[in-house]
Amino acid sequence: MSILGLHHITLVCTDAQRTVDFYTRVLGLRLVKKTVNFDDPAAYHLYFGDRTGSPGSAVTFFEWRNAMPGKPGIGGTHHLALQVSDRPGLLRWKRYLGGKGLEVTGPYHRQYFESIYFKDPDGVILEIATVGPGWTVDEAPESLGTELRLPPPEKVVRNRDEAAIHADTWPEPVYEIDPQMALSHGMHHITAIASDIQRTHAFYSELLDMRRVKLTTNFDDPTSAHWYWGAGDGRPGTILTYFERDPRREPRVRMGSGQTHHFALAVKDEETQLAWREKLLRAGRRVSPVMDRVYFKSIYTNDPDGHIVELATLGPGFLVDEPEAELGQALKLPPWLESQRKSIEASLQPIEMVEPCHVC
Repeated sequence: MSILGLHHITLVCTDAQRTVDFYTRVLGLRLVKKTVNFDDPAAYHLYFGDRTGSPGSAVTFFEWRNAMPGKPGIGGTHHLALQVSDRPGLLRWKRYLGGKGLEVTGPYHRQYFESIYFKDPDGVILEIATVGPGWTVDEAPESLGTELRLPPPEKVVRNRDEAAIHADTWPEPVYEIDPQMALSHGMHHITAIASDIQRTHAFYSELLDMRRVKLTTNFDDPTSAHWYWGAGDGRPGTILTYFERDPRREPRVRMGSGQTHHFALAVKDEETQLAWREKLLRAGRRVSPVMDRVYFKSIYTNDPDGHIVELATLGPGFLVDEPEAELGQALKLPPWLESQRKSIEASLQPIEMVEPCHVC
């Protein structure tokens, strides 16, 4: 019984069409499922990912059209990172996004990877991070996460604006996403905010049996802890990280557009999921009944600061109700909502579809 890695993240947007345009036309992800929030059928639930929306690649959105802007804080997510293969691909992303009019900062040297930052139309902080060099640059594989590893002084960002101005970029214009840039490997990590890093460690390491792969400090704020947990050897796509912030100075998350509703960790199957549910209940944690999400089964709990954490099964996947070539093209409803299709469709703003991504 083990956590296999990241499954998906679900964020809040205010305009489904704008979100589809950004994540497909700008970032090159594929819209793999156009459905509704099963708990609020008057709102879209959009799934983006690789060609089939495989676990670990899925970035999903609830459309809350009248939502006020949210703000990161304790009990919420700070940012989401997607994977790119290497530094040349990262530099091309910077030049490409800048050419689209986005403000991009970096690349920053995070010791274990390099990355750039920008925001989506609702203010979600997005990072694109390289796969390597990885966690073993300053620790042996067998001792990952056992000792404090401080950021090298030359990699601490003391003036983010100045660093961004002088950072490298690709020397030539980049007009389209090429295969080396494609975000086909899915998520790299998710970073959330905690008020007590030791309590968070007890939740992920001792209760969920995830491995702490790095114990360090925030490269942009070396006075605060930044710890990483992952599955197996902590490969990208399995990583959760938390910043520790002082609750006397850091407010709680303000839910709204641009913020994370929940993130999901992957478990093998329904039997494993039920075993996790029993373990969480025995530990005195709040945990939901098993919820049928058609494309996977889910249970929900909370981290120690209240962030919603989902454990979702790997299957059956997004091909269960439409073929791969047609993913994301039609509005799909669960069987128990089909009788309401006419009223549901009337409550949703139509989305202009785009051609499926050919490099993701």
